[in-house]
Amino acid sequence: MPSEHITDLKKWVAEVVRQSSGAEFVGLNRIVDLISKTFAVQPHEVAILTITPDDRFLRFVVPEKLQQVGQIPLTSTNSLASRTVREKRPEVINHFAVVPHSSVFEAVPIVQEERGEPIQKIMSVAIVHEKKIVGVLQISRKGKTASEAGADFTHSQLRELKTVADTIGPCVPLFTLTHA
Repeated sequence: MPSEHITDLKKWVAEVVRQSSGAEFVGLNRIVDLISKTFAVQPHEVAILTITPDDRFLRFVVPEKLQQVGQIPLTSTNSLASRTVREKRPEVINHFAVVPHSSVFEAVPIVQEERGEPIQKIMSVAIVHEKKIVGVLQISRKGKTASEAGADFTHSQLRELKTVADTIGPCVPLFTLTHA
């Protein structure tokens, strides 16, 4: 990870936590921007999901357009995000389009496209705060084909994503409260 991005991310997270009122929406946009630059993806290819207060579901915080689409049960067997929480292990899948999964969220147009492009490659890690999983951070590469989506994710990038998830952990409870 370029050190400038992780340094900027740490500073920004500290500022958001320090202010913890009114800065959440701006803070979230800046966090997504820094994460997308770190992994050379579009901002809409960064997903942050939080666990609902009843510990039964995951819901999207970003991309914002997915907030109203629905929630993912933590018991779902076809959800990578749910599996990430249950198994508490990071995962990279560079052939995601052929892996059985619910594609309802992919069908939602996030940018100017008519229909959401399919996720071809994805990394998924748990977000931990105070030794408790509070959400999931995912980075995807979308495209009509795997080659159009770009380079495969590496295990080194997965480790970097875990560092990023650990860095943003203190903010996630704030985003959960402001996006409930």
